[in-house]
Amino acid sequence: PPSLSVPAGVLEPVLPAPAEEQNGTDSAKAPKVNCEERNTTGIDRFTLQILNVSQDLMEFLNPNSSDCTLVLFYTPWCRFSASLAPHFNSLPRAFPTLRFLALDASQHSSLSTNVGTVAVPNILLFQGAKPMARFNHTDRTLETLKDFIFNQTGIEAKSDVAVTEEDWEGPLPSVLTKGIDWLLLFSVLFLAGFVMYATVRTESIRWLIPGQEHEHQE
Repeated sequence: PPSLSVPAGVLEPVLPAPAEEQNGTDSAKAPKVNCEERNTTGIDRFTLQILNVSQDLMEFLNPNSSDCTLVLFYTPWCRFSASLAPHFNSLPRAFPTLRFLALDASQHSSLSTNVGTVAVPNILLFQGAKPMARFNHTDRTLETLKDFIFNQTGIEAKSDVAVTEEDWEGPLPSVLTKGIDWLLLFSVLFLAGFVMYATVRTESIRWLIPGQEHEHQE
């Protein structure tokens, strides 16, 4: 996945979701995160919200609540984020009692640093304002996401939800946006400047030392 080149988080570390236990004990079945499910009365459309550059994630997370929010850190030019998009877009319909947010990690770099986001896409399960678990599967589909949420919260997904054509259209973009590769641009400009400098300096030496034009060739 594309790297954001940021250091590890300064908040409490988010533990990866542990492998599902194979035994049938009650402890294995108990949800790891006790989520307070929201009241869906009066809500007609279940969809995720994408934060813009001026919106702070912490304003959308209530530290005094035990409700749960699944947050996606993505970038619009990352192909892994784009392929995940339609699956993530369908999740709010599968889990109407949970909240789903997404934000462009390149626009929220300080927050990405705080939660230890070093690559995208990165999916974190928050309870209140505290990150509880990180989705670590490389196979990012509606089914694996539903399994992750169920294993963490014990909340079952609605069985009739599937990825639709509308999910491919938004709200999270499934089409790559061309981004500026600043590192590549800097490298090209630096190389061009170095070549110009070397050329000018070589010409200066040739003018200062007559007769050396053909003897000193590098």
